[in-house]
Amino acid sequence: MKQFWIVYIFLGLVIGVKAQEKSLAYFIENGLENNPLLKDYRNQQRSNLIDSLRILAGYQPQVNAVSNSNFAPTVGGWGYDGAITNGTNFSQLMSVSKRLVSKENLQNQQAAIQLLNESLKNNGKITEQELKRSIIAQYITAYGDWLQLTYNKEMLAIFKKQQSVLKNLTEKTVYRQTDYLSFLVTMQQQEFLISQLTVQYQNDFSSLNYLCALKDTTAVALQKPTIDLAVIPEAETSIFYQQYRTDSLRLKNSNALIDFSYKPKVNLYGDGGYLSSFAPEAYKNFGISVGVNITVPIYDGKQKKMQHDKISIAEQSRQDYRDYFKKQYAQQIAQLFQQLHATQQLIAQTNQQLIFSAALIEANQKLIETGDAHMADYILAINNYLTIKNNLTLNTITQLQLINQINYWSRK
Repeated sequence: MKQFWIVYIFLGLVIGVKAQEKSLAYFIENGLENNPLLKDYRNQQRSNLIDSLRILAGYQPQVNAVSNSNFAPTVGGWGYDGAITNGTNFSQLMSVSKRLVSKENLQNQQAAIQLLNESLKNNGKITEQELKRSIIAQYITAYGDWLQLTYNKEMLAIFKKQQSVLKNLTEKTVYRQTDYLSFLVTMQQQEFLISQLTVQYQNDFSSLNYLCALKDTTAVALQKPTIDLAVIPEAETSIFYQQYRTDSLRLKNSNALIDFSYKPKVNLYGDGGYLSSFAPEAYKNFGISVGVNITVPIYDGKQKKMQHDKISIAEQSRQDYRDYFKKQYAQQIAQLFQQLHATQQLIAQTNQQLIFSAALIEANQKLIETGDAHMADYILAINNYLTIKNNLTLNTITQLQLINQINYWSRK
């Protein structure tokens, strides 16, 4: 008995007081704020915007300072051909080059980065939705532990109240000693159950903190989660379908990029400065030069068609995944609603059972005070009540978990 009381008092202090209650919103807010994957998606989008600016900068005039010095000596008639090397070359030039690109080509390259960012943004929303679902699910689990712990402690308080009455009646030989001992054993079992539930609650609460990256290890009371059933959109308007739409645009963009890569390329260039072989009148070797470079693809072994064929295969795979998702989406939602409806019926039935069970316990408590109760019947009534109450809690938690699963698919 002393060991049970020590554990009970110690764990009761750890649980904390009502003033320290934490809500579901608190854990969701911290979980989303601390998640590194969500931060990584945002950073990747910022990095892609820099790549977009780099593409634009790459088509601006490119200016470079070029210095070149070369000396090819000839000794005894041996050396490089002077007609080629001019013996000595020296240049100090400022060069300018600019690639010419069509407006459509440039827009297509920019669109590729925009679509990549759209994909990252969509992945971020899905990751956020998954994280919310995990946090809510763990919160519901911990809250279920808290409910079980609360009503079992309330039942223990009733035991304590009845103990003094039963002990007094046993001393007056109204009840047998064995009846009193049976009651004490039941009460001790209740104390041990509370100790187990406390440890379970601490573990599930710690898992909730771990999921949200919270350092706090103190287990406090949890507020009842308010989880309203959301409206489920059609599959085509769901955030989970958006990825298939984005992938389709990305494949079309890739086809266009291939076509643009096989169009003629024009590059303008020019330079100005000093270029001399130090021949007579080297001081006159200041000048400029301009030019144009044109590249026209003619034949590459049909690689262009091969690249388009690969994208066609990827598009077929995208369509297969899309159709499979639409079928699973409808089936998953229907199954979840079916389970939710069945669970709600169980809760209604269990509530009816709980009313009668509570009335039976109350009647037995009055009979104990008058010495007319049968201890075996009273203990059986208590065990039945605890079983029904536990079933009600489990069904309530199942209901909340199902709503959480349904709401996961509600993001647009």
